Amino acid sequence: MKRTLVALLLLVSLAAQAQKVYLWPKGQMPDAQAHQYAAMTDVSRAEGFNPADYTIPYIDWLPAPKKPCGACMILISGGAYNSTCDVSLVKMWGEELTKLGVQCVNLVYRTPRPVGIPIYQSAWEDGQRAVRLVRADAAKRGFDPEKIGVIGMSAGAHLGLLLATSSLTSAYKPVDALDEVSCHINWAVLNAPAYATTDGETGTKAAREGYGADVALSPVFQFDANTCPISFHHGQNDPYAPTGSTLAYRQLRRLGVPAELHLYPGKKHGAFGFERAVEFMTQMGFLGPVAPEEKLSGRFTSDEDRARVVRQDLWPAGKMPDAQDHQCQPYLEWHFPKELKTTAIQIIYSGGGYNHNNPDGFEVAPARRYLNAKGMTVVTMKYRTPRPNGLAKHTSAWEDLQRAIRLVRSQAASYGLDPDRIGIMGSSAGGHLTLMGTTSSRHKAYLPVDAVDKEVSCKVQWGIAIYPAYVLSDGVDWHNTTGGNADGLTIVPDFSFDVDTAPLLEIHGDADPWATMNSVAVWNKMRSMGLDCELHTLALRVHCFQRQASPGTGSYTWLDRIGEFLQGRAF
Repeated sequence: MKRTLVALLLLVSLAAQAQKVYLWPKGQMPDAQAHQYAAMTDVSRAEGFNPADYTIPYIDWLPAPKKPCGACMILISGGAYNSTCDVSLVKMWGEELTKLGVQCVNLVYRTPRPVGIPIYQSAWEDGQRAVRLVRADAAKRGFDPEKIGVIGMSAGAHLGLLLATSSLTSAYKPVDALDEVSCHINWAVLNAPAYATTDGETGTKAAREGYGADVALSPVFQFDANTCPISFHHGQNDPYAPTGSTLAYRQLRRLGVPAELHLYPGKKHGAFGFERAVEFMTQMGFLGPVAPEEKLSGRFTSDEDRARVVRQDLWPAGKMPDAQDHQCQPYLEWHFPKELKTTAIQIIYSGGGYNHNNPDGFEVAPARRYLNAKGMTVVTMKYRTPRPNGLAKHTSAWEDLQRAIRLVRSQAASYGLDPDRIGIMGSSAGGHLTLMGTTSSRHKAYLPVDAVDKEVSCKVQWGIAIYPAYVLSDGVDWHNTTGGNADGLTIVPDFSFDVDTAPLLEIHGDADPWATMNSVAVWNKMRSMGLDCELHTLALRVHCFQRQASPGTGSYTWLDRIGEFLQGRAF
């Protein structure tokens, strides 16, 4: 008996250490087709490769992490369902995630595409079976069976989206007791999911770039009760349309499932922003307990990188348009860095519902100090609030912004700065104001009051809109009543989107009642016009997310998105 027990323990130990585990019992693989095999391209393209030796798909367990965090990640290559070609990408994912304490396992599913059934069918079968094997092995390998995620690229991200949204739909008939184990996953990181819209769901590039009245999210994705949090990463110029990611993100918003959306201008088909994926997993607690939140104003308290401040009024005495006695007096402050490293200028102002604004508050001062430390001149603006009587809520603030841009441009050269490298930035109502400034510079907010107004343009070279409010028709004056998710919503007519519309960066909390779909709608509009727009949404974060945040999350590092966006523009 003792010898039998020792032998059994040895077998269990060997199983736990096994690297390659085949998915299907012999002769029971569903939809088996003779032309398919399971091998990544570093194997399949090697001399002497024989497909007959690789007929069964498998999972390959990577070495266990030295300091396990209790999570497991299934790595899924893309390759158009014709191959599994992302060898170097899978290697990078495995190495980086293992360092973070994640147990990784590589899924090698059947390719090329099956015949007579959907292009994804055999891979989906393999994927659901793989999740069951991974969950069944959780105790032996020391991770939580409810902390299983997937990360995929292209077709692999399409497969990941199927696993994330449709686990209650069985891809195959049960073959043994293992199929009683749930195949749901707990989160997904999806890079450039292909074939997600109906104009490309049969396995082509998106024929109409994901746009059109007859184009929708592919109905293959069920978005069932087990749908899990997802972080989407997509290049704006990807022919496998990023619209698929925005549509899937909107559906998650409708379900109240936490998610992130990271969209990159100028990028084509590829995997981008792995660091953002790590921040997403950190924020969601998948990599361990979330660190206590810190007040972010405490990270940027010093003005030691500022050389001097110059304050000036916006308007000549007696010439301010639509002046109303109940409103504050608007002004600018130039904040010059000690060491000038760029001749570009960033104008920053706060939100406040167009009822108040604070150029020294948490939405402005940390960003000003951050950019001063980088050697950039920052101009802060106090615009008129509260809301004007008898006019649209933003009218006087828009007048002040156009005047501010003209003043800054007219004086830039006298300070040794570039009048043609000016950006604007605001949060909430200030984000709405930023959209006014970036999209509508050809639309006059007021009649000229002096030569500056007559001779100087208020066009800007970029905008940064942080959780912009009042963008969609369900939130014209307050937060979005439908979360920006209802059918038939339109962008408010405040924004002209004229020919001088500038490149834009948007950052938005995923749980913001001034809905993240405000930013998504603007991104979609700008992409349709061929204009650059970068977008990052932050899981679980609400309005004013930058008041406090946990280290290692996207809210904690949000200013770095600005620094990255300004590379090539200001630096």
